[in-house]
Amino acid sequence: MSYKNFFLFFFFLSSSVLAYAQNAEDYSYVSRDPRVDRLVEKHRQYNQSNPGVDGFRVQIFFDSGNNSKKAAQNARERFMESYPGLNAYLTYKSPYYRVRVGDFRTKLEAQGFLFQIATVYPNAFTVPDRVQINRNVE
Repeated sequence: MSYKNFFLFFFFLSSSVLAYAQNAEDYSYVSRDPRVDRLVEKHRQYNQSNPGVDGFRVQIFFDSGNNSKKAAQNARERFMESYPGLNAYLTYKSPYYRVRVGDFRTKLEAQGFLFQIATVYPNAFTVPDRVQINRNVE
């Protein structure tokens, strides 16, 4: 097949496809199932009631007992003085008070920070948690 014949064949093939595509657009429509709208609305409501994204934090303290709340508050305050750019969260889940720090998107980021604080907090470890992205200011 010569280049001239190949070019003519390609030209007629592409022009017929373009002509069909133009006609197909004239008669096409989008049908949307109303269940999709309900599903999108449920997803929006879930995201509003569960802020943040799945991520990781470093747990630096947990304890139970008579003075555990005060000890957790002290641990949180000491951490915030040493690392003012990171958030620290005090939570209670029976029977433990916990202090978790940071808002890390990946486990690797959390483990990197854990490595930095390992000498000060030797019993710290990473935990999965719901985190607020862009809240760490370093």
